[in-house]
Amino acid sequence: MTYANAFALPDLRHMNAKTALCRAWIPAFGLALFTLSAPHGLHAQELLNVSYDPTRELYREFNDAFSEHWVSLGHDAPDLQGSHGGSGAQARAVIEGLNAQVVTLALASDIDKIADAGKLPADWQSKLPHNSSPYTSTIVFLVREGNPKGIKDWGDLIGEGIEVITPNPKTSGGARWNYLGAWAWAEKNGQDPQAFVKALYGQVPVLDSGARGATTTFAERGIGDVLLAWENEAYLALAELGDDEFDIVVPSVSVLAEPPVALIEANIKSDEQRELATAYLEYLYSPEGQAIAFKNYYRAWDTSAANPEDVARFPTLDLRDIASFGGWDKVQPEHFGDGGIFDQIYTAK
Repeated sequence: MTYANAFALPDLRHMNAKTALCRAWIPAFGLALFTLSAPHGLHAQELLNVSYDPTRELYREFNDAFSEHWVSLGHDAPDLQGSHGGSGAQARAVIEGLNAQVVTLALASDIDKIADAGKLPADWQSKLPHNSSPYTSTIVFLVREGNPKGIKDWGDLIGEGIEVITPNPKTSGGARWNYLGAWAWAEKNGQDPQAFVKALYGQVPVLDSGARGATTTFAERGIGDVLLAWENEAYLALAELGDDEFDIVVPSVSVLAEPPVALIEANIKSDEQRELATAYLEYLYSPEGQAIAFKNYYRAWDTSAANPEDVARFPTLDLRDIASFGGWDKVQPEHFGDGGIFDQIYTAK
């Protein structure tokens, strides 16, 4: 397998775990675009998957498995490429001409924007099972080993001297889920959610553009007391850095994040490429694809081929889906649009 990037990926085999993970998490300037499968062949079909920040490890493994599957069906090895960044920024790149055949983003609203630009049908979310979300996730807290600040729930994040690391919800899908998790906790606990979220962002020293950048800020640069993290990012940190570096804190309330996938119709150049892109997305729902999602710390749907330990790791908690906030059609402009609630509370903090 070859990895090509504007920045060469490091050889992680000869580094200690902490250095390896931190170097792997260094964000590239602009889009991180790299080849994830076979090099160009004379008849290789090309496919670009434009994804959000924390899926790098998932799609490296998935692309290898899919390539083997595709070849086993009698096809030439495909040329699979991936681009990763903040979900909102990735959607804008596709709208502005990035030639993605598939997108695997953090938010349905980001793919809706691509549909509004005429690049795929408005009913794209009905094309695949579970509203075109082959796996789900949620938001948890990653804290320093031993949880020295005693952080147990959302309310603790606004305590005196607590520094919170979270990316910018204007560019990051994960950051929007972080914001909504805080909002949900405040509503459930009888607090003014807008005032609570404003206080929370008053504790944030820096807003990275994407979830992986925020993880780098927390894990490598040592900034902050708590990282609001995708669940898969938190487990990845424990796996790669060791549980003597960080602890995971599961809040009492969080969000049911449903990262969706879609085929970008406007960028399909041939019947062969359509066949490849369709099979690629469908393989995410296969027992093998679902097992890879579980292995990479996502909550998938089909447990039939998954390691039971991968399935059993996830705690049960109160999860609020996007419908409980009124749906993305309401949430996106009201909270994250220009002049919306986030702009109001952040510029006034």
